Amino acid sequence: MDPILSQLSLSLNTARTIDQLIRPVLEMLGNITGMESTYLTNIELGQGLQHVRYARNNGEMQIPEGLSVPWEDTLCKRSLETGTLSTNQVSTLWGDSAAARQLGIKSYISAPVRSGDGGLLGTLCAASVHAVTISAETETLLQLFANIAANFIEREMLLENLQRANAKLATYALTDPLTALPNRRALFDELERLLAQAVRTSSSILVGVIDLDGFKQINDRHGHQAGDDFLQAIAQRLQSGLRATEMLGRMGGDEFLFIGSGPAWPGGGAPGALITEGEPASAARALQQRLSALTAGDYQLAGHRVVYGGASVGVVPLAPFGLHSADAVHLADSEMYVVKQARKQRT
Repeated sequence: MDPILSQLSLSLNTARTIDQLIRPVLEMLGNITGMESTYLTNIELGQGLQHVRYARNNGEMQIPEGLSVPWEDTLCKRSLETGTLSTNQVSTLWGDSAAARQLGIKSYISAPVRSGDGGLLGTLCAASVHAVTISAETETLLQLFANIAANFIEREMLLENLQRANAKLATYALTDPLTALPNRRALFDELERLLAQAVRTSSSILVGVIDLDGFKQINDRHGHQAGDDFLQAIAQRLQSGLRATEMLGRMGGDEFLFIGSGPAWPGGGAPGALITEGEPASAARALQQRLSALTAGDYQLAGHRVVYGGASVGVVPLAPFGLHSADAVHLADSEMYVVKQARKQRT
C-alpha cells in the first residue's frame, strides 16, 4: 500500500483542479483493482440521472465520459441501498440492471462521494467484464480516494459559486436597477472604449442625451409608481429601436444617454470638436429624430393613460481625437438644452 499512498500524496501536492487529481486517481484505482474501467460520476437526484464525469478504460469494457443513465438502473444505487461495496457476481446479485447487462459487468466496486453535510455528490467506481476478487484493503483505499475527490469537488463548487456571485455583483454594479439598462459607470466605460476605437478607425462617434420633459408632472399627477412605470416603458421603447452597435443607458433621474459609432471622419480635429458637416452631421440629425419619435406616444401608467409628446433629444457628432467621455457627454447635454428651449418656445 505504501507505493500507492506515496503516489497519492504526490498527486495531492501537485493537483490544482479536480481534473488534475481524478485522472491519476482513476489510473491508481485501475492498477489496484485490476479492473478495465474506473470512473467518477455525479448524480442529479432531482432529475433521476447519473453522469460519468471522468473515465479511464484499459481493456475490453468501455465506459465513455459523458454517459448518462437513469439513476434507478445503476449499480451505484443498488450498492448504496444494500451496503455492498464490491462484488464479482453482478449478474447474480443485481441481474435486474439493464445497464450492467448491456456492458457485461461481472465485477464491480463503488464508494459514495459525499459532501461535508452528507449529501450525495456522486460515486467513485471500478467495473470489469471478468471476475475479480476485491480485498478489504482495496475497499479501504477506494473510500479514501472517494473522500479526497469529495473535498476537491466541494472546493470546485465553492469556487464556481463565488465566481457566479462575483459576476452578479459586477452586473449589479453596472446596471440601473429600475430600468435594467447600463448605468452611468457602464456608459462612461463603454464611451471611453468607443472613443479609442474611433481614433484607431478614423471614424466619428454619436452621443445623445435624452431628457424626459414633463416627467415631474407625471409623478405629481399620477404618483411615483406611474413615474417608475414611465421610466421603464421609455427604456423599453428606446432599447427596442437600437441597432447592434448602439448602447443606451440611464444616467439618473429622467435622463438617458445614447452612444454609438458614427460614419468615417478622417479629417482629424481639435479636441472636443463638433462635426457640423458631411455624413456624421446627417447621421446625428437622423438619430435625433429616431430617438425622439421612439419616446412619443400613449402610455398606460399605474392604470392611467398618458399621451406623451416626446422627450428632448440632443445628439452630437464628434471627432474622437483628444476627446474624453465627460466632455463628449457635456457637448451632447448642451445640444439637448438647445432642443429643450426650442420646444418650449414652440409650445
